[in-house]
Amino acid sequence: MSRAERWAKIREVIAQGPFQDSWESLQRYEIPDWYQDAKFGIFIHWGVYSVPAFGSEWYPREMYLPGTPEFEHHRAQYGGVEQFGYKDFVPQFRAEYFDPDAWALLFRRAGAQFVVPVAEHHDGFAMYDTALSPWNAQRMGPCRDIIGELAVAVRRRWMVFGLSSHRAEHWWFFNGGMRTPSDVRDGAAPDLYLPAQTQALPPTEAFLEDWLHRTVELVDKYEPQLVYFDWWIEQPAFAPYLQQLAAYYYNSGSQWQRGCVINYKYDAFKPGTAVYDMERGQQGDIRQPFWQTDTALSKNSWGYVDAQDYKTATDVIQDLVDIVSKNGALLLNIGPKADGTIPAAEQDILLGIGEWLGTNGEAIYGTRPWKLYGEGPHRVAGGFFNDAQRAAYTSEDIRFTTRGRTVYATFMEPPTAKEAVVASLAGEVLTGWDVELLGHPGKLSWTQSGQAVRVSLPDQAQRDAGPLVLKFSPPKTAR
Repeated sequence: MSRAERWAKIREVIAQGPFQDSWESLQRYEIPDWYQDAKFGIFIHWGVYSVPAFGSEWYPREMYLPGTPEFEHHRAQYGGVEQFGYKDFVPQFRAEYFDPDAWALLFRRAGAQFVVPVAEHHDGFAMYDTALSPWNAQRMGPCRDIIGELAVAVRRRWMVFGLSSHRAEHWWFFNGGMRTPSDVRDGAAPDLYLPAQTQALPPTEAFLEDWLHRTVELVDKYEPQLVYFDWWIEQPAFAPYLQQLAAYYYNSGSQWQRGCVINYKYDAFKPGTAVYDMERGQQGDIRQPFWQTDTALSKNSWGYVDAQDYKTATDVIQDLVDIVSKNGALLLNIGPKADGTIPAAEQDILLGIGEWLGTNGEAIYGTRPWKLYGEGPHRVAGGFFNDAQRAAYTSEDIRFTTRGRTVYATFMEPPTAKEAVVASLAGEVLTGWDVELLGHPGKLSWTQSGQAVRVSLPDQAQRDAGPLVLKFSPPKTAR
């Protein structure tokens, strides 16, 4: 398809509506129910950067910056960047054990409802079959359409498929290679490395057009129901292109008869035109409208590296519960190895999350916030990049969700006593209500006073299986 044909198609889809490429029109966007019900998705950072497996997924940038650990590691392991550049890792990225069906089954067992692989990271290597760059996984490395195969496998397991584009950051990602002798400066692979511009310069019209056309190609080829963008699209020069992309994407979703989602950070989109995302961070209170946290199983990297510092399954479950209580979703990242296998430690954490959701998922999926997000001494500091430093939860920390009139009270740490105390329900009219412990048969005895609701816990209640959930149900005639 020629450049003129691409533009003609974009204009045609926008003209068909229902959305036009203006913030005013896009503010009619409504967040789909499937997303607000799903709550939990899997993010996947996988690419050529998993070959060196050192530092982080920013290795392709840092390896060209003298003085960084990546630069020194690269020189020691592979020689100088003028002899062995990032492009030379591509043949080693073979993904020989990549099994999309096995991945999808693992994600389903983890309790995920949507899956969002990174289609192109800052490094500019496309993990899909693209007509707009020779540097892609279909033509090089694995010689497979990774994104296409995952889309089929994920949908086969009844999960929603999305994808992520970090193409915007490619404008400057390799600029360190222009300041030191390297294969970037020598022009060895311009289609991969360039523009390699300074961040001080706004992206050109040609780059922005390329960004738009690559994103539209992803929308057309894979019909994702969620598209995640990293932060650099907040540059003012992107604004008209974001509006065109959003109108094109939302109109395409209307044609597919599927609700679609765009994730953005900071101020890249106008409020109400897409879904706000907080990287490695959370809200301090209930937020309207619906929002998302994206974070990783590893505290130190999104892509696979040999020295990962992992969270525990309980860490992730507690974050999920807190996020959902505040009207959010959790997009949890994994980092597969270059050979296509998911590290055993990550599989174990995912299965631990899935085991908890198998018992307690009704307090998460399809719920909405209660009038209070929770109670207890622990307060989450709102903001980005703070989830790895949070204080420990206690058995007094409770988070609330609702389904109709039913209220779920999740104890972030199970009570050690035989009685669970919920102060926030003291003033509620609970006459005739039933109280149950999810995962345990039968109804529990309880009392209510002006200070709290007190629930007697069964002796055999598991107190080592993560957060404990009490379900408060109104009489059947009132539900």
